[in-house]
Amino acid sequence: QLARNVFDKMHTRDVVVWNVMVARYVQHGHGEQALRLFWQMQQENMKPDRVSFVTVLKACASLAALEEGMQIHAHVLNSGCESDVF
Repeated sequence: QLARNVFDKMHTRDVVVWNVMVARYVQHGHGEQALRLFWQMQQENMKPDRVSFVTVLKACASLAALEEGMQIHAHVLNSGCESDVF
């Protein structure tokens, strides 16, 4: 909760900050909050990167959220990230 409070008070958030928050939610078993934060990220015009997608897909897997996973996969395809080599 402390990390979220700090996050909420930040005036400027880059994609790394967003990814860290999403990842912490996933790591602590809060997949629904991770998904909400991922969608909020986009509503605030922050473009997700490949780390964002990998992390949020882990949230979908932890929740067995097939529909959301398919939506995010479509977003990956539209963003061109699928051609990135890790």
